[in-house]
Amino acid sequence: MTNPPSQTNSIFGLLRHGETEWNTKKRIQGFNNSPLTAKGIIQTKEWAKTLQQWQWDQIYASDLGRVKQTAAILNQSLQLPTFFDKRLREQNWGDWEGLTIPVIKKDYNQELKKRVALGWEFSAPGGETRSSVLDRVFEALQSICKNHPGKKTLIICHHGVIKAILYHLSNRQFHPEEDPLIQHNNFHIISCTQNNFNIERLNISRQHATIGKNG
Repeated sequence: MTNPPSQTNSIFGLLRHGETEWNTKKRIQGFNNSPLTAKGIIQTKEWAKTLQQWQWDQIYASDLGRVKQTAAILNQSLQLPTFFDKRLREQNWGDWEGLTIPVIKKDYNQELKKRVALGWEFSAPGGETRSSVLDRVFEALQSICKNHPGKKTLIICHHGVIKAILYHLSNRQFHPEEDPLIQHNNFHIISCTQNNFNIERLNISRQHATIGKNG
């Protein structure tokens, strides 16, 4: 009798980059970039202390500057092999990149409402849809699962990317009337077994992070 194939469980930690100069101005970054603030640097150093308890094997990160800066700060403590993947970039916001959220709500209010109502098919003018973000991000995650089975991978990316992952796994539709699922600047853990992804823990804060059932 042939033994069934073993199922290797891979773990992913999802962490957003540190606060940036444009974040403080509520300016849309998308594929654009701005450096971390002094506060963002301090927060990232604090996260490094918290993340050590999980004993990560590697980092996969977006190739945008704010994420590279975050990864470099974390690695002063974590000392992990790091790989940058453009598939983990933030959603491309097209013509609205560089504009502030208040300006978009004021000058493009009706268009914004129509686009937001599209849920997963939301896109800024000239930008990409959330569903497109989801496709490229899960392509990256599946590749990591295949190439590094059983490893613990810290994913450093963007709020929009993390929302796409977790909203998909929670069967959310990205409609404005839905209650918020995740909090800014918290940490989340998902698992992957034979390309089946599951949420393990949501909204872990720096102050209350403790190792759960997956170590």
